[in-house]
Amino acid sequence: MRCPFCGKNRDKVIDSRAADAGRVIRRRRECLDCQKRFTTYEHVDEKARVWVIKKDGVRVPYDRQKVLDGLEKACYKRPISVDDLTRLAESVEEDLFARHDREVQAADIGQAVAERLRRIDQVAYVRFASVYKQFRSLDDFVAEVRDIFDGQSPDGPGQGRLF
Repeated sequence: MRCPFCGKNRDKVIDSRAADAGRVIRRRRECLDCQKRFTTYEHVDEKARVWVIKKDGVRVPYDRQKVLDGLEKACYKRPISVDDLTRLAESVEEDLFARHDREVQAADIGQAVAERLRRIDQVAYVRFASVYKQFRSLDDFVAEVRDIFDGQSPDGPGQGRLF
């Protein structure tokens, strides 16, 4: 493994452990030349298990990072930990892989994320839904917020009402 600090290819593994529910191996390494430590992650390079069919009909491999990026944008400055977002993305992924053999509509992924996000944080949900549902007018947006406002009591611990 090439050291990110000195660029030499001499290191030793200090620690190895499973990560990401056993799908990844995390290795802590130390460069034998500069003595700096760094972490590497080993992933199994699989062909895409599921292909995503986008709105325009284009098929792309499923990418968990795209789900996480959308969640991070929706949850910006919200009291939601990265671990919670990762668990949400893993839950969506497990559900997708269990229900779909080869292809899934992008809208189905968005719906699965939105349903789970609504239970965690209503503000983040509205942010996510505003992109995912592509509101055509302010009335559509207000109707979505009204659904949340008129809905049952807040779901999450410490979660207040939207308005």
